[in-house]
Amino acid sequence: MSEGYDLSDPERITVGAVGPAGSRLFLLQCRQGPVLLTLKIEKQQVAVVADYLARIVRDQQRPGHLPDGLPLEEPAEPAWVVGTVGVSYDEVEDRITLVIEELVPDDESGAIARLSITREQAAAFAIEATRLVESGRPPCPLCGSPLDPSGHECPRTNGHRPPAV
Repeated sequence: MSEGYDLSDPERITVGAVGPAGSRLFLLQCRQGPVLLTLKIEKQQVAVVADYLARIVRDQQRPGHLPDGLPLEEPAEPAWVVGTVGVSYDEVEDRITLVIEELVPDDESGAIARLSITREQAAAFAIEATRLVESGRPPCPLCGSPLDPSGHECPRTNGHRPPAV
């Protein structure tokens, strides 16, 4: 039996990372009352969700005051790993809903979280997530994979030479 979370009016939603660049653990966190939901999420998922939320916010009336300074709360232990994220906007309620499904093998059903957030929360999340993603290792100009300070074996060069940065 899979878990379900329905956070229809969370006080906060944020994203953060634990660890040094190159081996960071990305976490999405949402709190509604006593419920603190922390999920492990991939860097690319963070970037895509941030971009999508930013586009939704841009297409609507300018949001009000944005929440700021939303660090991860402790304990920051993930309940599960994010598999897929669906995003929709309800114009009547003026809320953005994220439907997050757990990453599980094909023959199993996993946990699902539904987070209904304000445009202000979505805008603050998008800004923080973009900052977080951009603070990591720069992407390779040829393949887009992260560049390590120690070097990078780029598949676009068949390993013959490192890309120029």
